[in-house]
Amino acid sequence: MEFDVVTVGGGPSGLAAAIRLKQLNPDLEVCVLEKGADLGSHILSGNVFETRGLDELIPNWRDLGAPIQTAVTEDAFLFLTETGSMQIPNSLLPPQLHNDGNYIISLSQLVRWLGERAEELGVDVITGFAASEVLYSDDGTRVVGVATRDVGVNKAGEPKPTFERGMELRAKQTLFSEGCRGSLSEGLMERFDLRKEADVQTYGLGLKEVWEVPEQQHKAGFVQHTLGWPLQSGPMDKTFGGSFLYHMEPNLVLVGFVVGLDYENCYLNPYKEFQRWKHHPQVKKHLEGGRPISYGARALNEGGYHAIPKLTFPGGALLGCSAGFLNSVKIKGSHTAIKSGMVAAEAVHALLETEGETAAAAASDCEAVEYQAMMERSWVYEELKEVRNCHGAFSQGLLPGLAYSALSAFFLKGRESWTFHNKVPDHAKTKPAAECAEIEYPKPDGALSFDLLTNLTRSGTGHADDQPVHLTSAPGMEGHGGKVSMPTYAGPEQRFCPAGVYGYSDEDASGIRELTIGAQNCLHCKTCDIKAPGEHIKWVVPEGGGGPRYTDC
Repeated sequence: MEFDVVTVGGGPSGLAAAIRLKQLNPDLEVCVLEKGADLGSHILSGNVFETRGLDELIPNWRDLGAPIQTAVTEDAFLFLTETGSMQIPNSLLPPQLHNDGNYIISLSQLVRWLGERAEELGVDVITGFAASEVLYSDDGTRVVGVATRDVGVNKAGEPKPTFERGMELRAKQTLFSEGCRGSLSEGLMERFDLRKEADVQTYGLGLKEVWEVPEQQHKAGFVQHTLGWPLQSGPMDKTFGGSFLYHMEPNLVLVGFVVGLDYENCYLNPYKEFQRWKHHPQVKKHLEGGRPISYGARALNEGGYHAIPKLTFPGGALLGCSAGFLNSVKIKGSHTAIKSGMVAAEAVHALLETEGETAAAAASDCEAVEYQAMMERSWVYEELKEVRNCHGAFSQGLLPGLAYSALSAFFLKGRESWTFHNKVPDHAKTKPAAECAEIEYPKPDGALSFDLLTNLTRSGTGHADDQPVHLTSAPGMEGHGGKVSMPTYAGPEQRFCPAGVYGYSDEDASGIRELTIGAQNCLHCKTCDIKAPGEHIKWVVPEGGGGPRYTDC
């Protein structure tokens, strides 16, 4: 299938790019390829949304009925102890943490709405097909499209009666908007050395639940963020992370917990930290009497300004969280993703239009280098530069991180001449079990907190059982789990995975416990690809249509 432009991933950045391209030139052949069963099914609900990007993309979104209704009415930022709390006055919070003018939304609903706008403009939206391979020119110097994964293949790699060969989508420009830690995007960064001048990316794991609560305790527009318990045990604790809690109309409460994946203690279990956090009095009072209806998890880019790679390569570009435009201080990335898609579309359009049809026909030989320059001049880079050292300051501890963030937000605003660089990947910051204290977690009560498998049923996740496992050993790392990860780090895979995918077998005759994988439970969060010791696990796309279905709220 031949197109002018293909965007890989139907999230905010990919759809924004497709819409902007058709706004600029209705005659362009544009395709959005989404691995989820439908648009929004892999987009986790619960989001405080800044409309800045959407205001530029579709200025009349209100008139068109965008699913953006619950305006933020109240902000609260708390520091938690195990049983108490202290509210930080809003006047002392960094400006980027203020949510005046923002909305509490379901991002999956917004993505579906953007998909409808794209289709109205003539964009071809293809869902349920996973791009598994980048297509290169014969000489290997440029990207010319992507190929989708074969379907109907059994675990042995043999065709089943339902076998269908994957298809090639060829394009003059291919835009990669796969989200955080996209497998094709990561391969492109390595092939074209796009991270040569960037810091090593650091990540967080975000876990979310959506609750229905009684109307009498619902406070539409209320936003609460917390630091402290249970992640940080003292002022010098280096564990990065915190929580959020949003009240969205009609009677939903969106709760979430973010754990920086640069944590050191191999016994830390992000899911269980999330569950015990809900028992704090300042959280419990919002959820009592309600019921959870959705659960999910997703890795987040947290490296910010210094970790953004080179954005372009011959034949394509990186958009949104594939490039790492999330603002970890704001805990927001949808607005920057939309803006990056728009800017990429404008740069690609200019490239295709230059010198008329001759240049357009040869555009796959070209690189939309102006995209990089335009982004560096945009408010996205300005916003990220202001907080460029905040995350790095927390590597010294909670109190130094808070102090530096305040100094940066109110006075320095990114103008400091120094930089807190990150040169160590998250997996390498995990300490051996011999240097860590085991953590005893309370049992779930079945009312506020839940065992993992019970909660997993609320994600709608599922994969065809008889298909090749999409969680594989990285090249040269076969057996690393049993030989290194378990004996040295006590098998952290069985704790950091928010879907219970990984476990360890009983000891064999040689005393080794082998890593076991239940890939059908995978939430596509990519945490294993990031945090497994030695990066011994490689996440690749399964058959299209598999994974979570975040479509019920």
